[in-house]
Amino acid sequence: MNNKVKVARIEKDLTQEELSRQVNVTRQTIGLIEKGKYNPSLQLCISIAKTLDKTLDELFWEED
Repeated sequence: MNNKVKVARIEKDLTQEELSRQVNVTRQTIGLIEKGKYNPSLQLCISIAKTLDKTLDELFWEED
């Protein structure tokens, strides 16, 4: 997907494990999202955005 999730996670000083616990998924899922190898559900995107204090657009919108 993109590194925006990773950058936002690091800005919040969270590990993949900590973020995964807060949004109720595995650490591996967060890793795959950050690598662009997993397409999260809308509900998971919302949970990640809220946890990282970002909008959906800030994290998941792809620029052309």
